[in-house]
Amino acid sequence: MVPGGTFAMGDPFGDGAPGDGEGPVHEVTLAPYLVDETTVTNAAFGRFAKVTGYVTEAEQLGVSAVFHLAVQAARGDVLHRLDTTPWWVAVKGADWRHPAGPRSSIGDLPHHPVVHVTWNDAQAYCRWAGKRLLTEAEWEYAARGGLAGHRFPWGDELHDGGAWRLNVWQGAFPIANTLDDGYLTTAPAKAYRPNGYGLFQMVGNVWEWCADRFDPAYYAISPTRDPRGPDHGSLRVMRGGSYLCHASYCNRYRVAARTGNTPDSAAANIGFRCGSSLPDHDI
Repeated sequence: MVPGGTFAMGDPFGDGAPGDGEGPVHEVTLAPYLVDETTVTNAAFGRFAKVTGYVTEAEQLGVSAVFHLAVQAARGDVLHRLDTTPWWVAVKGADWRHPAGPRSSIGDLPHHPVVHVTWNDAQAYCRWAGKRLLTEAEWEYAARGGLAGHRFPWGDELHDGGAWRLNVWQGAFPIANTLDDGYLTTAPAKAYRPNGYGLFQMVGNVWEWCADRFDPAYYAISPTRDPRGPDHGSLRVMRGGSYLCHASYCNRYRVAARTGNTPDSAAANIGFRCGSSLPDHDI
């Protein structure tokens, strides 16, 4: 359980991109709630798909985005690079069961986070599990782990005594990864130490969908108690960054960092985490 409380939400350091809307820092009060200790894993999502017969949007579309150094597919299945982010490749047959393309599988990745799931897919899983996506405010409060005013769940420095505490890019993005943290793509959901609330990898590894719509201007008008995001907008919030984040390009592996994406978007670095309300505290 994450205890209820009041915290300062947003970026006090000025680290975020102006268009992300990480400010102004504002006080938010939350009721207590429950958060899963990890993102939803391949094994957990597999049980859901087996029981329900659910087919993800990437499976229906027949194509999804894979990082160019991780592709495992025949040449004919590699369709094209994305125009604005050429390190992403549209790969035919890439989906949650085949995260790097048709020649890959999750057979040896049961405890890795499920990827290639859209916001809509995440909602379907949460309904089946009797849970829900976290609000953006709940996500940030949980990610901080009881440690107020810092960049990361453990403090302000990326390295903790020389040890890696998260799965992000090392080296020259996007062409050379030194693999100092041990992973080119996803790491197991419990690969690193948990934060103060016992939650694993709230930053790095995979982006996590939140319930809220995304609006860079929202913080200026956000309610102070249990905010649920704007009423209108075509994008949904993603939090936490991913294994591709690097200071030179995507400095969003901080607890205050935020971005938005369309709810039908899927990629090899997007997953989700579930939570739930306590009795008498339902939002």
